[in-house]
Amino acid sequence: MAFSLNSYPVTYRAKYAGKAWTEEYLEKPHKTPAEEAALGADAANALSAARNFYTDMPLVGYTTQYGLSCFEGLKALPQKDGGLAIFRPDRNAARFNRSMTGLFMPGFPEDSFVKACVETVRQNARLGFRPPYQASWEKDSFMTADSIYIRPFTYAEGGIGVNISREPWVIIVTTPVSSYFSDGKSEAVVTERIRATPKGTGWIKAASNYVISALAKHEAADVGFMECVFLDATHRKYVEEGSSCNIFFRLKSGELVTPALGDTILPGITRSSIIELAKDRGVQVSERQIAIDEVFAEAVECFVSGTAAGATPIESLTHQGKKAVFNNGKVGELTAELRDTLKGIQYGTLPDTKGWMTPVL
Repeated sequence: MAFSLNSYPVTYRAKYAGKAWTEEYLEKPHKTPAEEAALGADAANALSAARNFYTDMPLVGYTTQYGLSCFEGLKALPQKDGGLAIFRPDRNAARFNRSMTGLFMPGFPEDSFVKACVETVRQNARLGFRPPYQASWEKDSFMTADSIYIRPFTYAEGGIGVNISREPWVIIVTTPVSSYFSDGKSEAVVTERIRATPKGTGWIKAASNYVISALAKHEAADVGFMECVFLDATHRKYVEEGSSCNIFFRLKSGELVTPALGDTILPGITRSSIIELAKDRGVQVSERQIAIDEVFAEAVECFVSGTAAGATPIESLTHQGKKAVFNNGKVGELTAELRDTLKGIQYGTLPDTKGWMTPVL
């Protein structure tokens, strides 16, 4: 399934005007979950399309014409005890606010963001739109588990000239989601494309940033790779991140390295969580530049992290025709431990001692 455009029926929408936000919850067309599951392809597509259109919003505007928008991605996860909880929404709220102000939009209040995410998930769950917890997910460390993907994003007011958005909408939709990466080999390749440049918007979760990522990942997939990895724009030798995820390397010395944050790297929430979990285990974690040559000479494990990716092992990395294979192509010990701990907290099989999970039900 991975991502699905078949969004759940209840959507949140807020509009900035007159120096204040007004908000509403919209219940889009729907049937019961069982009735929707039984629909034929044409009827299901029609229902999905009806939920995805808003006839009272402008077609021509700074978002559709110039890509002026930012978004977030976070998950609500079924809990082993039958509940439903969102992973670290406060961190997404803070990043969303920074992204909006970084694009010279009015910032969206962080407490409103968290409340809206929780309430949107809750209202849909009460209509029956939520995945049930399945014990079978535990067998593969939740790598194929279902969850609810929460997508908050901005949409600009009407406009045709190059300009900033002063009265944007904030919309929150939720969709079912499963494993982001497909089964099979988890090989990656270094792309020649440049994701972000100094003094640009790489640190913002801007919609426009993902055009290059989508192209690079498509090119990688066309030649048989699961993922692509970007190098820095200036020196073309330092690893920065994957197509839509941060990246980690465990070196022969035991050091766990992830590229240092700057204006070309997105400050991932899963990234910071992984760093904290690794430090809890006494692992030396370094946030610093790491050259592709150092990766090939010293790295024994590699994984990418993100809301969709979780902590996904990378078995090999190819660069200029050369291939580095990590841990003989198998999941590394530290990678597995961090992945299992993160997923255990998220799905409620391990205690949430850090207060990362915000309950919905």
